[in-house]
Amino acid sequence: MATPPSPTPLMKLLAVSLLCSLFFLLGSYTKYSITISPPLQAPHLPSPSPCLPLPINFTSIHQSALSPRRPLDFEPHHSIPLPPPREKAAHFLAPCPKNYTNYCPCHDPSRQKRFAIERFFHRERHCPETHERLRCLVPRPVGYRTPFPWPKSRDYAWFKNVPFPRLILYKKTQNWVKLEGDRFFFPGGGTSFPMGAKGYVDLIKRVVPLKSGAIRTVLDVGCGVASFGASLLDLNIITMSIAPVDIHEAQVQFALERGLPAMLGILSTYRLPYPSRSFDMAHCSRCLVPWTNYDGQYLMEIDRVLRPGGYWVLSGPPISWRTSYKGWQREAKELENEQIGLEDLAKRLCWKKIAERGPIAVWRKPTNHVHCIQKLKAWKSPKLCALGNPDAGWYTKLEKCITPLPKVNNIHETSGGTLEKWPKRLNTAPPRTRSEMKERIAAKAFNEDNQLWKKRVSYYKIILKSLARRKYRNAIDMNAGLGGFAAALAKYPVWVMNVVPYDAKNNTLGIIYERGLIGTYMNWCEAFSTYPRTYDLIHANGLFSVYIHKCDILDILLEIYRILRPEGALIIRDHVDIIVKVKDMVDRMRWNGKVFHSENGPYHPQKVLLVDNSEQISS
Repeated sequence: MATPPSPTPLMKLLAVSLLCSLFFLLGSYTKYSITISPPLQAPHLPSPSPCLPLPINFTSIHQSALSPRRPLDFEPHHSIPLPPPREKAAHFLAPCPKNYTNYCPCHDPSRQKRFAIERFFHRERHCPETHERLRCLVPRPVGYRTPFPWPKSRDYAWFKNVPFPRLILYKKTQNWVKLEGDRFFFPGGGTSFPMGAKGYVDLIKRVVPLKSGAIRTVLDVGCGVASFGASLLDLNIITMSIAPVDIHEAQVQFALERGLPAMLGILSTYRLPYPSRSFDMAHCSRCLVPWTNYDGQYLMEIDRVLRPGGYWVLSGPPISWRTSYKGWQREAKELENEQIGLEDLAKRLCWKKIAERGPIAVWRKPTNHVHCIQKLKAWKSPKLCALGNPDAGWYTKLEKCITPLPKVNNIHETSGGTLEKWPKRLNTAPPRTRSEMKERIAAKAFNEDNQLWKKRVSYYKIILKSLARRKYRNAIDMNAGLGGFAAALAKYPVWVMNVVPYDAKNNTLGIIYERGLIGTYMNWCEAFSTYPRTYDLIHANGLFSVYIHKCDILDILLEIYRILRPEGALIIRDHVDIIVKVKDMVDRMRWNGKVFHSENGPYHPQKVLLVDNSEQISS
């Protein structure tokens, strides 16, 4: 069968030309018919149902095509008037009354009257119930000024920031603080060192190796305005200074205004909020603690938080009673009996008295309990604590027993392990990371955590310019972990209060102290033990994820507002879903919060919410 001939190229070209001409004519006809013909009449349709679209109005389409410059109308056209819009200001949180300028929720003198004065229990933490909490912004005092920068703040503070002259009157002969015009001046005096803390520290230095690097963390009980801790900073020693709210008014607030670590605290009914074996040295300068009362529980608590081989330094009654009893207006025999009882109690704790020179006496805790266990068998009291967690320190009642040290293999070994000297110990995995604790953390994870926080702090310097300019002095890390944030800030003129939630899955506060840092346990559903406006920089890593189902996170933000200085900064690092919720609440507080990607980039779910008040003070 013959194959039909294929079309020639000329025929193909002719066919394409004919088709193009036909489509052109059809298109032209359609265009001009729409333009010149009268508008189409829409057929009659029933009234539209609310669920059906309206019929298309071709007239409107035609007219709008002829008038392209007419602005589009996006306004709603309601047939029923809407309720008037709510005032935007009602969305904001209101300021508290002016008399709440120095409000401390858990240390409120007006609440103290509800509790027993025995053992000064009324000065312990007593936080308001949920229905009693203030949902307002604690105001700053009239005339408030930015605190002096460090290190000038160690010597000066603005009177309007801490307007309490009573301390000057009570301690006018002891050189604690003086008022010079519109500012306070801190000469460095104290109850037992009226001529200056430096000479007092020099006296201790003759007995205790303060310059060796072995002494890094110190607890100062009844700290006054923390002049003792200020002098120890010259030796690279950091001091946790504690004092209650008392008739002297705001000792701790003075200390923090100076840029010195301090918090409200008292030896009363509960343990101090620190783990066992925390401090290399503990100190009391006429702190008025009845050490031998209540079966010696207060000195036993000092023993609990004192590191093996640590030092206890005491000045004031009854030490040097022979030369001082007249000035103290006390009977010599009474003071003598008091010192005998104190010496006996220290001996039963297995402490060794190493010196008594002038106004001070120094004891040393044993490095292990090998000999102590043998001695305690011969004595009726006290005994070693048999049960309980030695590191528990959150509303844990004091006990009439000695906290046992970790077991050792021989008499020459240090319980819990030997620490490196400062500053090497900061970045060396401490003994607690290598222990057989339930919350064991490997040294590898410790080192990785260090590197992680160096990277994160480097990123913070980019988004928070004031950090790079070394603006901040008092910082608090609300969920400190291993203390990596504080360690990464070591080169800055800043100290960090490392906070570990009391019920954290891994209790890392002991590791933090072994690194040579300080901190405390805390339940952030309650208020912190400090005065308003005492921290320049607040850091919260994963905190709101931890507390999202435990309490109202607005209460936590209000507490942050209370303790943050007006020109301070807040860094919140959390999951994006949490950040969105927190950002809305931050806006209600009239803070200018900005959300950033983390250093991991835009595809990582962790984000950073930054509040930087350094340019504009929040109202």
